[in-house]
Amino acid sequence: MNKHPNILMITVDQQRYDCIGYSNKYPVQTPNLDKFASEGIWFSNAFSHLPVCGPSRQSLMNGRRPEKIGCLWNFNSGLKISALEPAEYSWSRELKKINYLNGYIGKWGVHPEFEPTMYGYEHYIEEKQYEQILQENFPDVTFWNSYLGENNPIPIEHSQSHWTAQKANEMIREFSEKSGSWHIRVNFSEPHLPCRPSKPYSEMYNPHEIPMWGNFKENFTNKPYIQKQQLYSWDIENFTWDDWAPIVARYYGVISQVDDAIGQILSTLDQLEIAEDTIVIYTSDHGDMCGGHRMIDKHYVLYDEVVKVPLIIRWPKKINSNQICDHFVYNFLDLPPTILEWLNIDIPDFFVGESLVSLINEEENPDWRKEIVTTYNGQQFGLYTQRMIRNQDWKYIWNTTDVDELYFLKEDPYELVNRIYEPSLSNIIIDLRDKLYWQLYYEGDGLVESEWMKYQLLNGKIL
Repeated sequence: MNKHPNILMITVDQQRYDCIGYSNKYPVQTPNLDKFASEGIWFSNAFSHLPVCGPSRQSLMNGRRPEKIGCLWNFNSGLKISALEPAEYSWSRELKKINYLNGYIGKWGVHPEFEPTMYGYEHYIEEKQYEQILQENFPDVTFWNSYLGENNPIPIEHSQSHWTAQKANEMIREFSEKSGSWHIRVNFSEPHLPCRPSKPYSEMYNPHEIPMWGNFKENFTNKPYIQKQQLYSWDIENFTWDDWAPIVARYYGVISQVDDAIGQILSTLDQLEIAEDTIVIYTSDHGDMCGGHRMIDKHYVLYDEVVKVPLIIRWPKKINSNQICDHFVYNFLDLPPTILEWLNIDIPDFFVGESLVSLINEEENPDWRKEIVTTYNGQQFGLYTQRMIRNQDWKYIWNTTDVDELYFLKEDPYELVNRIYEPSLSNIIIDLRDKLYWQLYYEGDGLVESEWMKYQLLNGKIL
């Protein structure tokens, strides 16, 4: 019997799509990811289905939307919420059934009490181990600039990004010495704020040469109240680009630092001569505003800065190099059925994602989705519910307690002009609302099961 391919899934936290060199958007240096992308398939329209760490990662494990699972926020929100229980389905167990050796490294976020070993992973290295290393080896290192970040005096070889890569390399070598196939999840904590790059990456980008985001001059005209309020909540309402540029430079720096760490992992596959037999996946749970629209972090907005994510897949035996796929895909929802199809494992009926195999094989697929739907359920500063539907031309955002948003992306790619109240666009709004409702309904989003909310969405008045 032929050996199944190894599966290496690398997930980073809060990585913008447009801040990888291969996207050709901003001058971020990611040579290892660029080379990796050129050797496989780059998805230019991959989206997060919910741009918050915990809920999105639970969906990745289980295949359903967070609203169906019951996880709406992160566990550190102070709000009591449900979580994906060990008794629930997880596709990692299906791999275990066909004798995969499964390992998990780094950020978890699926359950506040139960570890990956309860979900089909035999080996788990948690990120808390790195915190202990810091306390033991660098007790005098302190940071003062909170979420805005600063340069890190810890040498690069002792940074968390490179510790994560080291642990990944050790696990790859250990698993490869055994017979059979393996699956390893490597979860970097970066480039989540606060960004603290070590040398040489802390000095790689000159703040004076960082280009201003195309939507930095946001004035919040006709935008939901909470967006401008977010600036006051973070005390950044008076920040100019001169204030933001050093922060963005550090974001760039951490991205390049993680790229170097990922390069070390990919190099290990080459050294062990197993790259041909290994499916490698790279993606992020969501993006980061990082000064876009003058905002920080990712809450209360569904701008592309936070919902559009990188997705790269390489498998030399099955995927042609230099592929670029422009179809709309969900990274965390479409990956589980893709992996299961490759392994000839039955795909559960309750999965809401679709296998990417036909797209990867460059087959004609006229029935592939034409829209993407992203949800958000509030956190940190109050419960603020949003549902988004986006196609190539338009983005509509249903803000259930404030003004809705409508952006014509062809003319306004930076999402500055909210056109929700233009009478001439009423048919477009009605169509998008209808499509949004039915997708939410069929995928089990309890929000639209309420007749009141259904009426608000489908019969909302357009001034």
